[in-house]
Amino acid sequence: MHTDIVDLRQFYHTRLGKLAQEAIAMALSSLWADLPGERLMGLGYAAPYLDRFRADAERTFAFMPAGQGAINWPTLEASATALVFDEELPLPDSSLDRILMIHSLEYAENPRETLKETWRVLAPGGRLVIAVPNRRGVWARLEHTPFGSGTPYSRNQITGLLRDASYTPGAFAEALFFPPSRHKAIQSMARTTERLGRRYWPFFSGLVIVEAQKRLYQGLPVAERASRRVFVPVLAPQGASRTG
Repeated sequence: MHTDIVDLRQFYHTRLGKLAQEAIAMALSSLWADLPGERLMGLGYAAPYLDRFRADAERTFAFMPAGQGAINWPTLEASATALVFDEELPLPDSSLDRILMIHSLEYAENPRETLKETWRVLAPGGRLVIAVPNRRGVWARLEHTPFGSGTPYSRNQITGLLRDASYTPGAFAEALFFPPSRHKAIQSMARTTERLGRRYWPFFSGLVIVEAQKRLYQGLPVAERASRRVFVPVLAPQGASRTG
């Protein structure tokens, strides 16, 4: 079950959420620098991390799963978000250069199908970055942050999923070594703890982040895919009276 969009937005407005965003952004910067002229999609709730790439990218937009809900992004500008079903993205084949998945795969009903769909919409040589809660980390065990719900993963598990979906896993990064505490004294040590954690105990991070490249040399078995979702358009609120 997805974390609700309201809860996600509220988390990132808290002091703890801002510290988490800072730590994750630092880890992402070790995998991706600027993306000049590239087409970037965020899947899940990637909005807090897309602004750093938007200035140089050709196009940047956010797809948010129907089970989560969507909000306007960028703030105070024309919306670049859409509500989607993550196994059937409304994009043509090979239409993207980069995909950033965060607050996404841990909630997927069928993670392999979701990854195969991202493979379809990535261009040859396209790159995917996934951030998921770490099975060994403290953040996955506590439910007062969005990283404490959904399915956590180990490095080996996420590597296996990516290979099954015809990706080649590459570099890893880690984030969220400081404990997810609301106490100001502990939060004041977050940046120091983050630096020490990346250096001395990387396998106990709260978040596992991996970059993978779309692999073209391995054929995929041909199989008919049938959506398990039926979308029914609502033209009027339920219970609305008819006139005329």
